[in-house]
Amino acid sequence: MQPGPIGIFDSGYGGLTILEDIRSELPEYDYLYLGDNARAPYGNRSFETVYAFTRQAVRFLFDQGCSLVILACNTASAKALRTIQQVDLPNMSPDRRVLGILRPTVEVLGSLTTSRHVGLTATPGTVLSGSYPLEVRKLFPDIVMTSEACPMWVPLVENGEQETGGAAFFVERHIRTLFERDPQIDTLLLGCTHYPLLRPLIEQYVPKGVQVVTQGAYVAKSLKDYLSRHPEMESCCTRNASCAFLTTESVDKFEESASIFVKRSITALHVKLD
Repeated sequence: MQPGPIGIFDSGYGGLTILEDIRSELPEYDYLYLGDNARAPYGNRSFETVYAFTRQAVRFLFDQGCSLVILACNTASAKALRTIQQVDLPNMSPDRRVLGILRPTVEVLGSLTTSRHVGLTATPGTVLSGSYPLEVRKLFPDIVMTSEACPMWVPLVENGEQETGGAAFFVERHIRTLFERDPQIDTLLLGCTHYPLLRPLIEQYVPKGVQVVTQGAYVAKSLKDYLSRHPEMESCCTRNASCAFLTTESVDKFEESASIFVKRSITALHVKLD
């Protein structure tokens, strides 16, 4: 197996926040980011559709030379990762690996919450999957997780409206509902990669003393640890400090919207998944 870049996949743009943290932690590696922006968002799609789309993306990144692919998408991690790992990889490419972002995020919760009550804001698809509470129960049976689906938050971010009155309305409404259901929450997990852009607004509405947790830094540290523990995979990752961007959407649209997430101009190439 020839060495190649680390593949980073997301249905939209939010995975760019994960990519930025990974590159900050591991700048020496090469990265290939793929956004299935033409078919986003995944949050309201069925399990079967998310699995099919994610499988196509993984296969595509494998064909581009990636031996390791990170699903930087909570919906894909929740709905597709386990099946891809257990069913597809043994036949598709048993020497390659696909990792998600749920487990690295859940692993840190035990050290963050004192009340043992954790809130989760996420897309409807992630909440419906029940994946976060399931992982929490596996690792920390004493933690109570309360979930709140926030269907409008992703469109607000992708349209650059995270600082508008409309954003404030929808953020305040969901935060209020969540904390009415469980006032003991002391840690709020933002379970969607778009939500870090709403963090300043979210922090205005959470009760005093509640810590708001984003995923990127924890995913990056987990990947660093994974590579140190798996030298056979680390040796398959090239190191030229490069990063390329692919999108299924129009290149102009991707480059314009991506700048909301990475705060700099980037150049992308258009690809088609099937």
